[in-house]
Amino acid sequence: MTDYTITSGAMRLRDLPATLRPREEMERVGASNLSDVSLLAILLRSGTRGVNVVELATRLVKKYGTLTSLANASVEELAKDPEIKGLGKVKAQTLLAALEVGRRLHQETMPPRRKIRTPADVANLLGARARSLDHEVFWVLHLDAKHNLKGAPLTVSQGILDASLVHPREVFREAIRTTTAAVVLAHNHPSGEPTPSADDIRITRQLIEAGRIIDIRVLDHIVIGRRAGGVGPDFVSMQEERLVEFSGG
Repeated sequence: MTDYTITSGAMRLRDLPATLRPREEMERVGASNLSDVSLLAILLRSGTRGVNVVELATRLVKKYGTLTSLANASVEELAKDPEIKGLGKVKAQTLLAALEVGRRLHQETMPPRRKIRTPADVANLLGARARSLDHEVFWVLHLDAKHNLKGAPLTVSQGILDASLVHPREVFREAIRTTTAAVVLAHNHPSGEPTPSADDIRITRQLIEAGRIIDIRVLDHIVIGRRAGGVGPDFVSMQEERLVEFSGG
């Protein structure tokens, strides 16, 4: 898999070595082995004035961090973003349409709805994946009025958990779009120790308050780790530990 860095804006795609051209790379290794940058570059097809398509895709990945965050952007936001420099309405529409197709395909393959009754249900759902990561990932689980999971856990951010990465706008955007009744928050601690930090608690309180304003209940925040020696559970429920006052069940 190629790890792209931003190249000179004057360099055209055909001037890049064949090993750095996304379509040639796809022929060699297949779509499933392509980086997010390569996949986006193929969807975009071409760059903009002074910016080749690989650099354009790299800027999108750098700006939005995850495909989920990119998919939650609007056409207007992408088309006019000065950091992307001239993506344009047509390319933005094409990109978001492709990401929506991927989201719907994933939903079609989801198993029947499962009910989230306890923090352990969340830990069991995310545990194996969360414990394999070497960086923090923040998820949102969307629940209907009967606490059935409405889809796969949504990745909101990757990286050190802070207010700039876990913004209420990103956390609740999909919940608003799908008229979700309640959400459960979750993230992992790569260190293995699941005890919530002061920042974890502070950000959780901010999100609960934001949820109250838009009438979406935040039921819990689960921190998943991996305790040394297997002593004690590998997760902490802030609701069960009464670390924060949540919105209720």
